[in-house]
Amino acid sequence: MADAQLSPRNIPDRLEGRGARLMKSWEALLIVVATLIFLGNSLASPYFLDPWNLSDATFNFTEKAMIAFAMALVIISGEIDLSVASIIALASTAMGYAVQLGADTPALVAIGLGVGLLCGAVNGLLITGLGLPSIVVTIGTMSLFRGLSFIILGDQAFTGYPESFAWFGQGYVWWVFSFEFTLFVLLAVVYGVLLHKTNFGRVVYAIGNNQTAALFSGVRVARVKFTLFLLTGLMAGLASICLTSRLGSTRPSIALGWELEVVTMVVLGGVNILGGSGTIPGVVLAALIMGMVTFGFGLLNVPGIVMSIFIGLLLISVIALPILWRRARRRLAH
Repeated sequence: MADAQLSPRNIPDRLEGRGARLMKSWEALLIVVATLIFLGNSLASPYFLDPWNLSDATFNFTEKAMIAFAMALVIISGEIDLSVASIIALASTAMGYAVQLGADTPALVAIGLGVGLLCGAVNGLLITGLGLPSIVVTIGTMSLFRGLSFIILGDQAFTGYPESFAWFGQGYVWWVFSFEFTLFVLLAVVYGVLLHKTNFGRVVYAIGNNQTAALFSGVRVARVKFTLFLLTGLMAGLASICLTSRLGSTRPSIALGWELEVVTMVVLGGVNILGGSGTIPGVVLAALIMGMVTFGFGLLNVPGIVMSIFIGLLLISVIALPILWRRARRRLAH
């Protein structure tokens, strides 16, 4: 009889509570925004719903989203990495230089990932080893890595990549599903599990909420943060492979300004810029939203500078709105 009384009451209440939390979450708002943008683009251009056009739209965000997954963990831990776009440039330059020496596709992939890891290790050592602020270090390495690309290339470009290398940025796994989009989905699952289902993810949240408490609880904070910067470097190297492959050439200005878009994608996804909270599903939704907005602007022939203005306003808005909302609630409470 006790089971009969508990079963019908407790389970629906629990489900209702979970459903109510989901409806009030930032991710629910992002789903609504994504739906509205999708409908708006559909009405604004008759070409938007074409499957191949939608497939092309994914190239607007997949490479940035690869970095955003790792960046989300870094920001949740209370740090930031503003050098990711410059890592892309340096990794691409290294691959382009290797092509001139006759390197094949496997060697280019290894070089791209290796340079990304090396740059991530440099950031990690300076931040965790010397205790320097991550924003200062990565602004410095942002200029350093990009500067090295300009010194090597000047106003020239590296071309002549092997045909097989082009598949990473231009190839399709099945029908309209490109390799880049497939990789984006796989990385979303991997990072989702890593952050939300493992001890490592719980440690990242703990560090972001209270680094001192995490340290006294036995967490190896320096090691965890070093690993996070290695991950951002690795993802920047991977993005460099895809972007270089898609463009078929390397210039020192490649991926210029991407660090702003990656951070915007992460913050729009609900990750607290001060650390301690955020989700991978939110970042996925933010990536889709930014991709659709960019593609929609392209279909309407909106100049690129307008998109830059939009990204800047969006970053300011998603940081400012929660703060203004909390202040408004406090005033109403009093």
